[in-house]
Amino acid sequence: MTERTYPQGVPCWIDTEQPDVEAAVAFYSGLFGWTFEDVMPPGAPGRYLIAKLEGQDVGGMASTHGGAAMWSTYISVEDADAAVQRLVAAGAKVRSAPADAGEGGRSAVLTDPEGAEFRIWQARRRLGAQVVNLPAAWNFSDLHTANPGAAIAFYQDAFGWQVDDLGFAKMIRRPGYGDHLEATVDPGIRARQSGLAAPPGFEDAIAWVGTTAPDEAPHWPVSFTVADRDRTVTEAKRLGATVLGQGDTVWTRTALIRDPQGAEFTVSQFTPPSG
Repeated sequence: MTERTYPQGVPCWIDTEQPDVEAAVAFYSGLFGWTFEDVMPPGAPGRYLIAKLEGQDVGGMASTHGGAAMWSTYISVEDADAAVQRLVAAGAKVRSAPADAGEGGRSAVLTDPEGAEFRIWQARRRLGAQVVNLPAAWNFSDLHTANPGAAIAFYQDAFGWQVDDLGFAKMIRRPGYGDHLEATVDPGIRARQSGLAAPPGFEDAIAWVGTTAPDEAPHWPVSFTVADRDRTVTEAKRLGATVLGQGDTVWTRTALIRDPQGAEFTVSQFTPPSG
């Protein structure tokens, strides 16, 4: 099986920090059917688990160090130390300097000039999420920011992203990503998207950008694909989550959910115009 890899500038991994890891394992295994592998060596401070779907990596779960429960997004880089220098020069602030995550890779935590936290990942043994866009797997991370123009300028400078205004939403593209997917794990991507009447350049899509609500801080929320939004909402409530809102578009049926420990995420059912 060809492993999924991520060129520099493509979001590649997500994880959640939780005060009670065992409670979070119970919630997400119940909601998405994930299994978990503890990858921290015995005696190490804290915990880090790899969430898996049918044996393939979908994301991570860590114990918090006094912070609130949250989901985080990692962007692939070739060299974490060099990337931090470049990002700081572009206006980012470092919250956690580059550090090795065992043999898996090297990461750092930063905030963009508008205050949204993001993380970078230099892959070694852990290449990134190996199953995406399938039910119970990561779909997209979206940038919510108070000043989209300034935020877009930063990420364009930092990672070479391009942003297309589709009218109903602003799509972030990493040019060349579709070529990479076509040559590796998804040779039929362009034919499949053509059949769905996807927007031009959608094969390069890596995220969406929108304006924050009045009481919302800039951040990178994550969304997961689900087969049935309403069934997922019912199950999330049964497992102790709070449903904060629901919405329908031509392409999706979504719900914003807060897990029992406070981390928020979106679930999204794909409902293309073709049916």
